[in-house]
Amino acid sequence: MVRASMKLRRPFLTKLAMVAVSLAVFATGGHFIATGAINRQQTRQLEELANIALRRSEVAVDFGVATLDDVMRRGPMNCNSASLQAVRLQVYQRSAVKDIRLVTREGSVICSAYSETLEFDNEWVKRTDMLRTGDRGPMLFRVDQINGVALGVLKDIDDTNSLVAILGVSASLFDILPAELRDHGEVMVRLERGADIGRFAPAAGLDVPDLVAFSATSHRYPLHATVRVAPQALQSWNRDGYWPVMLIAVGLGLVFGLLLTRTVRQLEGPIADIDRGLARREFKPYFQPTFDLRSGEIKGCEVLARWVHADGSITPPMNFIPLAESSGRIEAITWQILGEALKVLRPRMTDDKYFKMSINITPRHLVSEGFVDRLRSEVRDGGVAARQIVLEVTEREAFADLEKAATIVEELREYGFRVAMDDVGVGHSGLSQIKRLGVNTMKIDKFFVDTIAQDGPAATIVEMLVRLAAKLKMTVIAEGIETVEQRQALLACGVEDGQGYLVSPPLPFAKFDDFLIRHAVKLDAEATVRDASRVA
Repeated sequence: MVRASMKLRRPFLTKLAMVAVSLAVFATGGHFIATGAINRQQTRQLEELANIALRRSEVAVDFGVATLDDVMRRGPMNCNSASLQAVRLQVYQRSAVKDIRLVTREGSVICSAYSETLEFDNEWVKRTDMLRTGDRGPMLFRVDQINGVALGVLKDIDDTNSLVAILGVSASLFDILPAELRDHGEVMVRLERGADIGRFAPAAGLDVPDLVAFSATSHRYPLHATVRVAPQALQSWNRDGYWPVMLIAVGLGLVFGLLLTRTVRQLEGPIADIDRGLARREFKPYFQPTFDLRSGEIKGCEVLARWVHADGSITPPMNFIPLAESSGRIEAITWQILGEALKVLRPRMTDDKYFKMSINITPRHLVSEGFVDRLRSEVRDGGVAARQIVLEVTEREAFADLEKAATIVEELREYGFRVAMDDVGVGHSGLSQIKRLGVNTMKIDKFFVDTIAQDGPAATIVEMLVRLAAKLKMTVIAEGIETVEQRQALLACGVEDGQGYLVSPPLPFAKFDDFLIRHAVKLDAEATVRDASRVA
């Protein structure tokens, strides 16, 4: 009886041991996979934060250079009271510029728009210690002051004198850390030789050895941005996915064979679903109006992709766009919704030659073989003018070949199409890339619009972008406008056009067409009331 019992127990114990080993292997693998994925995600997010800090610094330098160019265009600056008064007016109109100074070729100060600011300087850098940007570009240097640090931007006037803009680099400009890391990390921007020009850090400072650093270096200026975080803070930040992964790993250990086949099907399933959706023409255009911020007049719309299934359910774009891009299906989806949008919007675009329709194009699609010819054919068959089509180049991926992209953009513009750069300020592009591409329009990202009514640095950056766009002969559109306060703040910064839920969410065509009619009636009624009040 005992031997029989032992024989019965051995297979059970063997199976139990195999399950235990399987659980241990999968649990160990799950731990490493979850930890690795979390670490990679943290690295990507913090590297992007470093890039945002760097781009903000580049925008500040661009603004300083543009200010110096304005001063030079108005005539040579000298030290008489009339000239200094004119320069002071320009400084007053630019919140980021603290002072403009006339200096000798060696860097010695001759005079200053606000001479009292000279008293705050602890030390003035010699020309030999300034950092050059390119062969004839501006020179950057740190200005140590009693109440902090400023950034100097120098441009030569002639062989004798130069102009310097003193930029106030506020710590709030680099207040970009997530709430969980604010007390455990810092953001620094330095010049190439290690001189700090801006820093956001906890008020109590960071007394932690071996901080983890994430850096970004400018290709345009001698600037270097670094985000440093305490290691223990990273141990608890964005780790919500750890235990779900471990549970999945345990499940895989228990039912390995079944879940393996299911996993293979899951890997293939979403892409196959997209292919079936394309075959059934389930990808539909939704339309969100673009409007004049001042008058409320509808000036056009952006076409957005929605996946509308046969049962009427809708898959949000974030649930299929990334997979469509990575699997190469986004091009087919784009052509499908463009064709449908042209078909339904043709009557309105034919009646109103100023009505513009924009559509998102990925960088890879833009430079693909035959893109321009296919686009011209689609628009020609749609019966609308090329000048009414705006291509919004998205920035979820960078341009692999910027020169080729610039050539294609130039060709598109020659045919009459307009090109906009989406997500300006937070995507892959710098301002030099936007200029090189030769786009017509900058779209200010919702990242800045969300806080523009309360956040001084956000308003300063938007104002800088508007001024730079004007100098580059570009228009500006703000996206994601949700409140009246945001619209007023954008108008104060010089933005004239926008889109967002303040006026309308993205709508299917029938509702969008009805909205346009009702909105036009509303504007006419408001105009009648205004005219009547004037007469009275």
